[in-house]
Amino acid sequence: MVLSFCLCLLLFVIVGLLSTFKAKHNSSDYLIAGQSIPPWLVALSAVATNNSGYMFVGMIGYTYVYGLSSIWLMIGWVFGDFLASMLVHKPLREVTQEREVLSYSGVISHWFQQSYPRLRVLCGLITVVFLGIYAAAQLKAGSKALTVLFGWDQNLGAIIGAIIVLLYCFAGGIRASIWTDAAQSFVMFLAMSMMLAISIITLNESGNFIQQLANVSPTYMSWFPENTILGPWLGPILFVSGWMLSGFGVVGQPHIMVRFMTMNEVSDIVRVRLYYYGWFFTFFLLTILTALCARLLLPDTQNFDAELALPLLAIKLLPAPVVGLVLAGLFAATMSTADSQILSCSASLTRDFTTKPKQSFMLTKLATVFVTLSALGIALSGNQTVFSLVLIAWSALACAFGPLLALYAFNQNLSERLSILTVLVGLGVMLTWRFSGLSEILYEVFPGMIFALLPWLFSKLFKPYGHHSAT
Repeated sequence: MVLSFCLCLLLFVIVGLLSTFKAKHNSSDYLIAGQSIPPWLVALSAVATNNSGYMFVGMIGYTYVYGLSSIWLMIGWVFGDFLASMLVHKPLREVTQEREVLSYSGVISHWFQQSYPRLRVLCGLITVVFLGIYAAAQLKAGSKALTVLFGWDQNLGAIIGAIIVLLYCFAGGIRASIWTDAAQSFVMFLAMSMMLAISIITLNESGNFIQQLANVSPTYMSWFPENTILGPWLGPILFVSGWMLSGFGVVGQPHIMVRFMTMNEVSDIVRVRLYYYGWFFTFFLLTILTALCARLLLPDTQNFDAELALPLLAIKLLPAPVVGLVLAGLFAATMSTADSQILSCSASLTRDFTTKPKQSFMLTKLATVFVTLSALGIALSGNQTVFSLVLIAWSALACAFGPLLALYAFNQNLSERLSILTVLVGLGVMLTWRFSGLSEILYEVFPGMIFALLPWLFSKLFKPYGHHSAT
């Protein structure tokens, strides 16, 4: 088991290091691969980055606990993501090339012909803080799995993941990240498919699969979660709408959007979508089905962490060498997201807090070391669940950047002051909503995004405030 796991990790490191033979050893290549990545690699990398430890650990745990209603996370998330793609991905790639920017915040602050330095600093700060938390969640996800399977100290997995990510990111930058993401995508898909197939075979020996799930609880196979506060109709509508907006919030995730910034040609966007959504939807569905199987095969819910259902299921059903492969798939999922987030933070640290047009290439690489160590520190000290950490970070970035990019996509050229206000309102409402405990009623992305649009709406009613100005 340990041998097969280590061999898979070694493969990822080798793939990442091989990318250095194509590297041009400058900041543009390090941060956006010189905009030379073909469509299939863009798509697989974006899917691997999106389908992170959140899928293997967080989504498995959520479905294990709440049942069939988790399917609306998939439907809402994928549909919202698709809407975002139709509106934002193409102009994002065009602006990256036209303005010659290397960071996500640079794109936001140079979307039209303007240059908004204060907006860039604000977006850079938000990126570093919340992507740092997000990266820590990925390292934490990997460490939790290693603890269960190997009995290692819970901190060891985070340290191993951080070292591997730092090794190939420092060597090859985003090109190394993208190449390893592609390899990790195949391992992730193979591991999840294998777990589902063996689980279904095992369950079919003991009776009807659907009936067994229905017997878990009266609401386990309900299409929508119970929401007695908002009622039988409004509750489900807002539940699905919230996850759809969360899917649209992908445009606020620098570590995913930078993949589309690296695309070889703008005209490749249709092919990228076909690869991306085909792979994304299939993998999401496999995850939900595997979690439902785990609920039946691991019924003792009181004595283990639901977020560890997948590695525990692997131990129960598979021979040791294959368990190592499944764990490698889980670990690959966490690394494929963590490396992207670390590089996005590196871009922000070296590009968004200075007025200098160019920065030292070595300084950019040193920023990668700093961000990796910071994320590792958070992972080793934090005590929240992976699902909780990911949702906080995703929601914050979605509400801060998503509404602004949506307005940009509809050709709304906001002033710098109004752009900053849009970012702050979205982020502020999201954090207030979550830490007031209201997320149990309605997912915080919904109010965060809706309220973020109010400054723009008021600017239309009171035009002097909202007119574009060169600030």
